Amino acid sequence: MAEKRDYYEVLGLQKGASESEIKSAFRKKAMKYHPDRNPGDKEAEEKFKEINEAYSILSDPDKKAKYDQFGFAGVDPNSGFGQGGFNAGNFEDMFGDIFGSMFGGGFGGGFGGRQQGRRRNGPRKGQDMQARVSISFDEAFFGTKKKIKLRKDVKCKDCGGTGAAAGSGKKVCPICQGSGQIRNQRQTPFGMMANVTTCQNCGGEGEIIENPCPTCGGSGTVKKEVTIEVSIPAGIDDQQVVSIRGQGGPGQNGGPDGDLFVIVSVRSHKIFKRYGMDLELELPITFAQAALGAEVTIPTMTGKVAYKIPAGTQPDTTFRLRGKGVSSPVNGTGDLYVKVLLEVPTKLTSEQKRLLEEFDNNCSDDIYKKKKTFLESVKELFTGEEKTEAPSDKEKKKKKKKK
Repeated sequence: MAEKRDYYEVLGLQKGASESEIKSAFRKKAMKYHPDRNPGDKEAEEKFKEINEAYSILSDPDKKAKYDQFGFAGVDPNSGFGQGGFNAGNFEDMFGDIFGSMFGGGFGGGFGGRQQGRRRNGPRKGQDMQARVSISFDEAFFGTKKKIKLRKDVKCKDCGGTGAAAGSGKKVCPICQGSGQIRNQRQTPFGMMANVTTCQNCGGEGEIIENPCPTCGGSGTVKKEVTIEVSIPAGIDDQQVVSIRGQGGPGQNGGPDGDLFVIVSVRSHKIFKRYGMDLELELPITFAQAALGAEVTIPTMTGKVAYKIPAGTQPDTTFRLRGKGVSSPVNGTGDLYVKVLLEVPTKLTSEQKRLLEEFDNNCSDDIYKKKKTFLESVKELFTGEEKTEAPSDKEKKKKKKKK
């Protein structure tokens, strides 16, 4: 698996970049690598996902602050940093077993003065889960609510998640005396060494169930299909994530439930394309409209807008309609870019052809600047003659005075 790049590096920014700088950098990168502009390009697709991930963190003030202080660990929901700072319990979870296997548990009972052999029956957060939902372009623009079905572990109602049958409970494991571990000491040439292993009788919990719940078999959980309503905010983009606290796996021993992360897939639109918070639209117009100018109707996501195209508009000219792009409470509002496409008719009547020929015969090359420049360049290319400009009136007067 490729190593993650620094989020600031992904957007081409320096650490400490302002909100406007982050937004501007995201827009440029998103437009460059958007899948619609790079069809079939897997590398561009991966970069687009990477850009979205970086922006989702750096555009959120809280997540950005954690990332600036702790790096990737600060925004990882499974990390102690991601839950608001360093957690000594998480540190022991990560390194306790390593130290125990290397040094035989000779740290005198664990970190922070805990009793020898840490029990595993303390509160533990449930497992985080992931789901996907597909929405339309309009739903992403305006925001929506979706119901998703998910099969997951839930707390057993009959035992309340304890795993014990009604009227019974748990008792201290008689083998490990509640420590969750078995500690053996032996004399060696190097002195007294301790070997710590997990208690097999209680599985390291320190407690055992006297009478298991018949519904869940003592696990405290059962599989169930649940329906969860997801509130999708306006302005969400393809492959962005909505997190729902407490809708993941059930917590253990009084710990909180895990979280559910919903990945949103946004279907494409028939006429609009999205680049960050901006939208792009291609507008076909006729030769007469481009030459003479015309008032046209431009569709937007919120309604129709009248727009005056100036006379002499050239093909592929792009007009900007401010504030007509995607809007969200976090990222502000983008713009709508309208690209003009000059459409040439393919079927003409005899009368229409005659009128066009008459119009063309009445036009000199002077009204076609690009054509005129091109013809002059071609002439120079084949004759070797360079174009000489006629002397101006001022130059003519100067020559007369000299004479």
